[in-house]
Amino acid sequence: MSGWAAKRFWKETSVGEADGGFQVLLDGRAVKTPAKSPLIVPSRALADAMATEWDAQEDAVNPNTMPVTRMSNSAIDKVSVQHAAVADMLAAYGDSDLLCYRATDPRELVERQAEKWDPILDWAVDSLNVRLKPVAGVMHQAQDAHSVRKLTDLVHSFAPFQLTAFHDLVSMSGSLILSFAITQRRLDADAAWQLSRLDELWQEELWGKDEEAQEMVERKGKDFALAAWFFAAIGDET
Repeated sequence: MSGWAAKRFWKETSVGEADGGFQVLLDGRAVKTPAKSPLIVPSRALADAMATEWDAQEDAVNPNTMPVTRMSNSAIDKVSVQHAAVADMLAAYGDSDLLCYRATDPRELVERQAEKWDPILDWAVDSLNVRLKPVAGVMHQAQDAHSVRKLTDLVHSFAPFQLTAFHDLVSMSGSLILSFAITQRRLDADAAWQLSRLDELWQEELWGKDEEAQEMVERKGKDFALAAWFFAAIGDET
């Protein structure tokens, strides 16, 4: 049974245990991914969240209102079958991490970046055994090879559901270090999101907010928070 039928066809939504995790049941029948794989997630929290999304569907099933289900589908249909490629893509951020590229002026922005970002880079030294150096300007400068290898190994160590959430954290923030700070509970999602937007927030202080752009920022912030929640809700995925 495909879980992506156009119309709601079930009356009861529930959660059941399955081999390897938990699954959503629609009138007792297990939901499958768009690729027809069993939609089995590694934690009850994820399954409960998916069940809430399915139960909220009315006449038509709208995947756009089912972000936890979409991420779980991606973990199974996409990330699990190209894990190494996704991990390599994300690990590449380690050589060009957002936190390392600093303004050359004005002085106030330079100081703010150092004040807000340096403590997170210092945390990475102590907690990840990774030392990335800040550079002035936007021209790429290669980072320490040992640190890049260490970050690559850490990214590759994530299981598919973890890597799916981590992908969203990294791609939206532009920073492996901020994303690891979330997964290791050094920062919560809101704090990391604000740090990733430090330059934008500086511009907003100077010139004010663009209402249309602000709506997009708020949507991205919610997506970022969801990815952080998804990673935490996975538990000990293996």
